[in-house]
Amino acid sequence: MQPRTRTTTAAVDVQHLSKTYTSGVEAVKGIDFTVAPGEVFGLLGPNGAGKSTTIGMLTTTIKPTSGSARLGGFDVVAEPLAARALSAVVFQEATVDRALTGRRNMEIHARLWGASGSRIGELLTAFGLAEEADRPVQSYSGGQRRRLEIARALVSEPSVLFLDEPTVGLDPRIRFELLDLIAGIRERGDMTIVLTTHYLDEAERLCDRVAIVHEGRIVALGGPDALLARLGREILELRVVDDPREALRALQAARVAGADAFVIGSTITPRPRKNVFSGTRRPTVPIAT
Repeated sequence: MQPRTRTTTAAVDVQHLSKTYTSGVEAVKGIDFTVAPGEVFGLLGPNGAGKSTTIGMLTTTIKPTSGSARLGGFDVVAEPLAARALSAVVFQEATVDRALTGRRNMEIHARLWGASGSRIGELLTAFGLAEEADRPVQSYSGGQRRRLEIARALVSEPSVLFLDEPTVGLDPRIRFELLDLIAGIRERGDMTIVLTTHYLDEAERLCDRVAIVHEGRIVALGGPDALLARLGREILELRVVDDPREALRALQAARVAGADAFVIGSTITPRPRKNVFSGTRRPTVPIAT
């Protein structure tokens, strides 16, 4: 394996990173951010915002169109093996071998990474999989498979752990159990964690800082409390059947929404202007589009 460390001030350093696919789609448009060693950093945004493409570039599975990204000082394009050696990733789609047992999945991962298998039993227990360890993964529930994937990623003791939508597709109870486990990872050591999510509560609970991603750009970056404070006390969210941009123009013409309102899909999120609703907490605004 390549050396795991290099003197650097950032665990992750992203500068002007962009990705345009051959179809012409600009998935990521010149983003910049750094993540300090031991920090938990979140990329928050809706589906299609560019979060998973960003993770793909940072984990060397997607080649950037321009810009640079470094893990522990290693350039992900010029030094991909070194960058991979100090990181691990749990992708949004399941990658465990369902025909094998959970323990066997862990053992193969350890061999591929040249890591000791001495921690496998400890990790299986920590993630609540000790009793299921010798059963085929195809018999696991969705939550158990997700826990196995995260435990497997930790076998190599990465300096940087990437979690791409770690709770996607899970029912609420299993989702919150998994959040507890991720929070436990944060408390146990100085590992840097970069996660993507479209759940604000996940980012608020787990992250030291959050970058809000919209249409391939970072539109806000800061601590969760600071970002929430910027939204104010009242947030109005509308889902419309017809043209949401026309609906937004109607709201702005009526001085209900300001210039900072935005549209994602069929949902409009305007920040209500002061005194518009005269203290009403849940206003109803008729919109014809």
